[in-house]
Amino acid sequence: MIIRNPLINKSIEYILQHIDEKISIEDVANHCNFSKYHFSRIFKEETGVSIYSFIKRIKMDQSAVSLKTEGDKTITDIGVDYGYSSSNYSSAFSKQYSICPVKFRSAMNSISVANPFCPSEYNTFNSFEHYDEKVIIQNLADIKVIYERYIGNYGHIGSNWYNFMERYKAYIKPDTLFIEKSYNDPSITELEKCIYDLCITVDEEVELKDIAIIKGGKFAVYRFDGYIHDIFVTFQGLFNIWLPHSGYKRDERYGLGIYHNIDRENDHVTMDLCIAIK
Repeated sequence: MIIRNPLINKSIEYILQHIDEKISIEDVANHCNFSKYHFSRIFKEETGVSIYSFIKRIKMDQSAVSLKTEGDKTITDIGVDYGYSSSNYSSAFSKQYSICPVKFRSAMNSISVANPFCPSEYNTFNSFEHYDEKVIIQNLADIKVIYERYIGNYGHIGSNWYNFMERYKAYIKPDTLFIEKSYNDPSITELEKCIYDLCITVDEEVELKDIAIIKGGKFAVYRFDGYIHDIFVTFQGLFNIWLPHSGYKRDERYGLGIYHNIDRENDHVTMDLCIAIK
């Protein structure tokens, strides 16, 4: 599903950037300069879910990522970060994922992960040393891009990229960067509910309605050179193994995938997997 309505994209961006705050439907509607009721109707028409359900799901998904990557924080503190009391958080988490936060955190700290794109597969991570020797800490500049936002299965990214590039082929140059901005962890979020942006860099003078600035800053950058099939387990290894033991903390900015070479015939890519850190 492509989110084409600029108003809804603006509201989703606001929610994603303030998800660890106490935000209400009124807050989002006011940010978009609409009445609560009119905005709520438009949001559900565009996304298929109520804005209340959307905010609740995003909060819970992001809290689950925190459980996975912030081992120095108690489960109670993480629940409070996302607006829950200790008892309410455990109950809401169990209802969402059919597992309590304690067991979830234990499972996420294992050395392997079930692959949601290939349910019969269980992928094993590399060691911390393997990831650490390949990670480079970089400060990336802000990046101006044309983007399209999708809600759906990351497994469909290939065909969506093809259509996106065809629509904007007039803006693609030899030095254009192709960037994915991902907002969800597919080992946590239902595949059909994952949010991601497809982006191409453009010159400063380009003005279109679907223009955004990807905020720069400090990133842990891992150069991936391999099969598309292995991107998932590599990203998971960085979050599950490298980040919790690296001494760095996950920042509120979201992850990026920056492509450098794509061999579609052999399903092989070279790309930078970028985790925002502080």
